[in-house]
Amino acid sequence: MYNETITFYSKTPPNKGVLEKFDVSYWEENRTCGDDLKVYIRVDDGEIADWSFEGDTAIITTACASIFGESIIGMRLEEIFDLRYEYIESLIEQPVSERRKQASVLWLLTTRNALHKYLQDGKLDTFEDVIDH
Repeated sequence: MYNETITFYSKTPPNKGVLEKFDVSYWEENRTCGDDLKVYIRVDDGEIADWSFEGDTAIITTACASIFGESIIGMRLEEIFDLRYEYIESLIEQPVSERRKQASVLWLLTTRNALHKYLQDGKLDTFEDVIDH
């Protein structure tokens, strides 16, 4: 069902845990499947300097969060708001079933909302903002 990448990252997520030093954290839940995720982000000069997560998550959520976290280090904050489901599909090299799409992008939704909080822009994204239907 899952490829080698997803299996590896779900079992050994390198960026799981609380960062010692972070600028913003944010918690989000996926009521559809019961996952909850909290991200920790350190920002430096408008870029993601470090990122980690913790939570009670399914295999696909854990793997996608971990893969995503590695991929955004050094990314400009505004670039995060352009990312959608297709980004994770390209990273994991396989599509996710419609039933699991929200789980596969929980990390993105949580990260975007953490950045909205950090930027104090008054915005709050939903799954519809990160999954094109």
